[in-house]
Amino acid sequence: MLLYLLDLFGVAVFAASGALAGIAAKFDLLGVFVLASITAVGGGTLRDVLLNKHPIFWIRDSGPIYAIIAAVAVTLVWVHFLPIPTDTLLVADALGLALFAVSGAQVAEKAGCRGFVVILMGTLTGAGGGVMRDLLSAKVPLILRQDIYASAAIAGIAVYLVLRGTRLPATAGFVIGVVAVASIRLASIALGLRLPVFSLPH
Repeated sequence: MLLYLLDLFGVAVFAASGALAGIAAKFDLLGVFVLASITAVGGGTLRDVLLNKHPIFWIRDSGPIYAIIAAVAVTLVWVHFLPIPTDTLLVADALGLALFAVSGAQVAEKAGCRGFVVILMGTLTGAGGGVMRDLLSAKVPLILRQDIYASAAIAGIAVYLVLRGTRLPATAGFVIGVVAVASIRLASIALGLRLPVFSLPH
């Protein structure tokens, strides 16, 4: 139950970030809701489609849909009366990324995928919705910029897989993997760390 509630928390956080992006892009109410939904469940939907896992998770369980509706409603009311809590959202987004990345990796692992595919599916689950959000709001996706975002997910999932290889219980591996992803992402924000950029010589 705790892991399920944490998963819904991640859905709500990503939905809020999508709603904020829609508001900033001056979308109408439907556009804000669509962008929030795609941000929240887009990565997991792509994962389930690629893994041929049916029904897709938010069709099987309507909990994520309710979390999205609640998150959009709270976001709309919040921005009308209060300033956007940017720092809090960054921390919450890092936790959402961590939860989605490692839980997505577990889904791929249970489907019998090999290590590389597990990392790919976990990263897609964590960062895929954000990519769709950025594309639909006419921005360069975050993972294509210098931010340590998808790379944090990759590193944390790799830690999870290494620990699973040592026969560590799945729950302990999950917790450590989540902490690894969140810690790397938050450290990159706090210290201003970025990936190197390569440019062609003039």
